[in-house]
Parts: sequence; structure tokens; C-alpha cells
Amino acid sequence: MWEQAMEDAWKKTLGSLRRAPGLFPHITSDKRYEWGENRDWIEGFYTGMTWLCYEYTGKEEFREAALMQVESFRERLHVTRRNLDHHDIGFLYQPSAVAAWIIDRDEAARTLALEAAEQLMLRWRPEGRYLQAWGPKGDPQNGGRIIIDCMMNLPLLYWAFEQTGDMRYREAAEHQADKSRRYLMRGDDSSYHTFYFREESGIPIGGGTHQGYHDGSTWSRGQAWAVYGFALSYRYTRNPDYLETAIRAARYFIGRLPSDGIPYWDFDAEIADETPRDSSASAIAVCGMLEIRSLLEEDDPIGSELGSAADRLLKALVERCATLDDDGAEGLLKHGSYHVRGGRGPDDYMIWGDYFYLEALMRSIKGKAGYWYERQRA
Repeated sequence: MWEQAMEDAWKKTLGSLRRAPGLFPHITSDKRYEWGENRDWIEGFYTGMTWLCYEYTGKEEFREAALMQVESFRERLHVTRRNLDHHDIGFLYQPSAVAAWIIDRDEAARTLALEAAEQLMLRWRPEGRYLQAWGPKGDPQNGGRIIIDCMMNLPLLYWAFEQTGDMRYREAAEHQADKSRRYLMRGDDSSYHTFYFREESGIPIGGGTHQGYHDGSTWSRGQAWAVYGFALSYRYTRNPDYLETAIRAARYFIGRLPSDGIPYWDFDAEIADETPRDSSASAIAVCGMLEIRSLLEEDDPIGSELGSAADRLLKALVERCATLDDDGAEGLLKHGSYHVRGGRGPDDYMIWGDYFYLEALMRSIKGKAGYWYERQRA
């Protein structure tokens, strides 16, 4: 099953690269992607897909396309400076520039990734010791705000520390992980989407949401970011608190799934026939569970538990959400959601969902992780 799904995925990705050379997919509500410039927070996932397809197939066409896209990220950082004032620098530069370094040992890509880590460090707020998610310092709406998504941007800082020995990167990442664990994770192992601090002192104010159902609900994609993000923080630091948090977040995610295995967009949303799902949340969580399994001993029962759950969820994605029966589909997974309350892409293709779906397949078929940390080369 996995091999058939992967073949369909790489062929669809190759078709997109040929139809829209040099362009990147953006989210719509029309069961298609809008192809345009490198300008949003999501483009890195498409380049990551291109690298994964190259590693799976060995086709030079994928490698050439990925390297061309990496050049677009170089231009974005050095020339256009388009939309870089946010915490999602890791999502942009880890699956693109860091991937180019991991696969090709491209020194220029390594330099670009380190420059991106410096860009991310501009979000560091020393008074409160956190990475501000959005907006400039002192922003009346977003000043003092952290979000759970940032757990998946921390690997860029951990990686930069390993490359340079500069403790600023690791200290910022660990402070952010510690604050996220303390304030974004709740006692029942669910998660807030966002949390606020007083900017001048770092004193905590309270949790809230931006994309969830309500302030106290559990946005399913946010919970998935917690599963994978804390697992990656454990891989880099070996702090057992992070691994425990990842495992508990994963069990919460599994325990709140509907019978068909595809999560609703928020675990506390009112359920009706038309309530949107989020296949992208499931794809992220699968990768997180497979990451946790890889961090444990082979005979560890928790690894077996989460590995089996990941297999079940990936099977549900292939059977219920993959576009295997639609040769003309641009996306790989149906039924993703972006910002339901904001009316943006409530039931459509999500490029990050496509990326993590591909990563999950790659892990399951070849045992290869994505590009969130250095790994042995084949």
C-alpha cells in the first residue's frame, strides 16, 4: 500500500513541477493550488517534497528543481526580504536549504540555512526569554505571544548550534521549548494554540487561540505540532521531559480521534456532517509518532504502541484522503483545513499536509526521516 501511494505522490509532484516551473503552491478553497511566487510561510514544504521525491526516485529532474527552488529562498532572504518577520523561518529554510545540505552537502545552502537561523533569532525577546510568533516588538495584538507551531521551527536553531557551536541558538530553542511545555501544554495533555506574556517582564497572562474553535479548545493541528515538535527537541537535547511531553501529546491525539481515524479540525468543535476535518494534522502526528518510535529501544512497548497507531493513521490517510483515484489532482491529501474560523481553506489541499504525508510514507518505506535534523547519508 505504501509503495503505491508513494508512486502516485511522486508522479503528481513531478507533474506540478513541470506545469508550474519555478512557482510555489498557495492555499485556495477551490480544490486546487494557486501557483505563484515565494512569498508566504508555506513554500518550504513544497521544496521538501521535491527533495523527498529525489531521494525516493533518484530522478535528477527532482534534484534540479529543488536546487532552483533553494535559489528562490536565497533571493527571498537577501534581495526581496519578502514576509520574513515571523517565526516560521524554520518551515521555510529547513526543508529547503538544510535539506540541500543534508542531501548534497551544498556549502552555499548550509550558509543560507545559518543566515536563516539568524533571521529567526530576530524573534527572540530577551526580557521574557521567548520567540515572539508574529508582529514587531511592542505589537498591540501579537506582542508577547508564543504559539505551539513554533516547536517545529526550533530544529533550525538546534541545527545551527550543532553547526557553529554558538550557544545563543541552543539556549533560545531550549527556553522556547521549556516555556511551551509549561504554558502551552495543559494538565490533561492537550494544548493551547497561543499563550501571552507581558513583554516587559515575561510574566504570564494566559492562553488563547488564533485558529482553534475557542480559547480553551484543542486545535488538532496544534496538538500535532506538539507531538512532533517535542519529539524533535528531545532528539537534539535528550531532555526526558520533552520526550514525555511528546508521548503524552500523542496519546491525547490518538484518544480523541473519530472512528475513521481522520481528526476534525478542532478536537472540541461541535460535530455535524459538514464539520471540517484536518488530514494535515494527522499527517504531522504520524511523523511525530514515527519519530518517537525511532527514539526508543526496539522492544519498548511505548514505541510499539505509537508505531502501530501511526500505521493505522497513515492507512486511514491513504484510504480516505489520498488522491489516488484522481490523476488530475494537484494535492496529495484531501480534507485538510487551514483557518476554519477565518474562512480560509476549510476543506482543501494543504501543502504542509502533502509534505508530512510524503515524509510519513518515506519513513515507512525506506526508514528515512525528513530534514529536521542531520541523518546518515545513504
